[in-house]
Amino acid sequence: MTSKVRSLVEALEKIYDGQTIMIGGFMSGGTPEILIDGMIEKGVTNITVISNDTCTPDYGIGKLIMNKQISRLITSHIGRNKETGRQMTAGETRVELIPQGTLAERIRTAGAGLGGFLTPTGVGTVVEEGKQKLNVNGRDYLLELPLRAEIALIKAWKADKSGNLVYRRAARNFNPLMAAAADFVIAAAETIVEVGELDPEAVATPAAMVDMIVATVQGLPKNGD
Repeated sequence: MTSKVRSLVEALEKIYDGQTIMIGGFMSGGTPEILIDGMIEKGVTNITVISNDTCTPDYGIGKLIMNKQISRLITSHIGRNKETGRQMTAGETRVELIPQGTLAERIRTAGAGLGGFLTPTGVGTVVEEGKQKLNVNGRDYLLELPLRAEIALIKAWKADKSGNLVYRRAARNFNPLMAAAADFVIAAAETIVEVGELDPEAVATPAAMVDMIVATVQGLPKNGD
């Protein structure tokens, strides 16, 4: 089986200006820092980012916000990063705030190949603006559409060389959903092992969904030794 392990330089060749990019993580958990740092060094700009949050100014997606590399942000929470709020208020960055459960389900729906879903979340609030509202059995629901990206940048605890991924605890968060909802998936992995070494019961993202793997620490042995 062909190995999907590549260098950071090779991975960054797949990321360029103007793309729509999903980035996994919940605050500091499960964010592919090495790929974000690479995007900063490369100077990728005018990107649309889909993420749960913008972390803090000095970590994760927050660093892309600080560098003003994001032109549009689709997210559920920006409260820990005041710069995101400032850019939104000033009109420097377009920010679409989505209830967290709705954001997760829109991504999951895209990965499942569905046309959308109905939710009561947001009915009667600004969330319903511009959306179709349907009444089912006397209750109003909003029709929410799938959310897909060209690239997904995710982080795994362990990966085998074919691309099967294992996540560690809370770092699992949005990563498996995003891996299923993007045209090209790059996974940063803390440990990379040979095919057959992972417990199949622990694999959350199968190899078929992963296109490229990058070691989180470049230049060190990929098996974690």
